[in-house]
Amino acid sequence: MDTESVRLFVLAADKLNISAAGRELGMAPSMASAKLAKLERLLGADLLHRSTRKVALSLEGADFLPYAKEILAQEDAARAALGHGDATVTGTLRFTAPSTFAQLYIAPILPEFLQLHPGNTLDLRLTDMEFDLIQGSFDLALRNSTLSDSSLKGRKLANDMRILCASPEYLNQQGTPSHPDDLATHQFIVFKEPALIKFVGYDGSTEEFDPRLTKSRLIVDDGLSQKVATIAGAGISMNSLWSVHRELADGSLIHVLPDYTIDDQTGLWLIYPKSNVLTVKVRVFIDFLIERIGDSPIWPDYTLAKPVI
Repeated sequence: MDTESVRLFVLAADKLNISAAGRELGMAPSMASAKLAKLERLLGADLLHRSTRKVALSLEGADFLPYAKEILAQEDAARAALGHGDATVTGTLRFTAPSTFAQLYIAPILPEFLQLHPGNTLDLRLTDMEFDLIQGSFDLALRNSTLSDSSLKGRKLANDMRILCASPEYLNQQGTPSHPDDLATHQFIVFKEPALIKFVGYDGSTEEFDPRLTKSRLIVDDGLSQKVATIAGAGISMNSLWSVHRELADGSLIHVLPDYTIDDQTGLWLIYPKSNVLTVKVRVFIDFLIERIGDSPIWPDYTLAKPVI
């Protein structure tokens, strides 16, 4: 397969203009049209719909686009491995991350990254909704979970620790739980789908708690909104330490059940499709995030003090 034709298709899909894509590659409009037509004949599919008024990506073209980008990434990586090509960071990197984490830790350091790499553009999707990386043509994602999908590869950014929190006002009114069983009488703010919570006591004992057994009247799909509602006194919620450590320090949130840890095996992972070549633009962004946020996280360590027996 002629990679120049593939590169032309990717540019045309981005610009929705075959002539403009051809000019960027130094081709006359007639040559660009002929190359795309040859690629379509080779693949046996119309990649672009053309009319006298506009160009649009076909369904087949949309399906082929992520693979076309991968073909180009493979070529660029191979040339770089042989000491050829441009080693500078250029192009657009599509990245998705949970909105709350991005607001607290990623957005503030983006100007520094863009200054370091002026040839790079970041296309960000910052939401607590998880996208399919391959279907969405994402280069990289931050996931606050276990890495269980066998089609993905990743590098751990930092450990995650989850704790239960409530406002002082709520605990004063409703009482403070001392055992996981006590949670059944409390308002519990549920994040997305309720899931079983596993507690481990200092003596090694284990307890399980199902949020569906509580008087839960609030289900949210946004981490920041969950924290704000918890501070306002709506109930008890489970939060990552990176999200609430400032509120724990200033007293606007109280750690609930501090004699127990939550065992959920989560972490902060930077992940990408296993089939993808780790391009320069992805590698430098991963390295930047790990350096600025990193394996020794910028939020404080929170070690529970075990009681003296």
